Amino acid sequence: MGAVLQTIAASTMRTLLAMLAVIACVVVVAVTQFKLTVFGSIALYFVVWWTLLFVMLPIRNQTETDPARVVPGQDPGAPAAPRLREKAIWTTLLSSAVFLLAIPLFELSGL
Repeated sequence: MGAVLQTIAASTMRTLLAMLAVIACVVVVAVTQFKLTVFGSIALYFVVWWTLLFVMLPIRNQTETDPARVVPGQDPGAPAAPRLREKAIWTTLLSSAVFLLAIPLFELSGL
């Protein structure tokens, strides 16, 4: 899974296309199975995704330890390699699972 994730996250375009494909599948399931509107499901998914992004951002971050690579004015706690594209993909996958598990728990018909 790690090699596939790194291949998808190798470029921004691949990352965005993979995210859009997953989101489109989730929206189709939400509209057909749970009777949500397209706009309602996208809006709810966006809220879940954005919330979980802030959960994912600090995971596996390491600060820059090489003094030669620290730029003047750089925060000492800034990550050396934030891996934002990989985290965006993981956030999309986790958000999809949370979104699809949360929909049956709440009465959201007609949203």
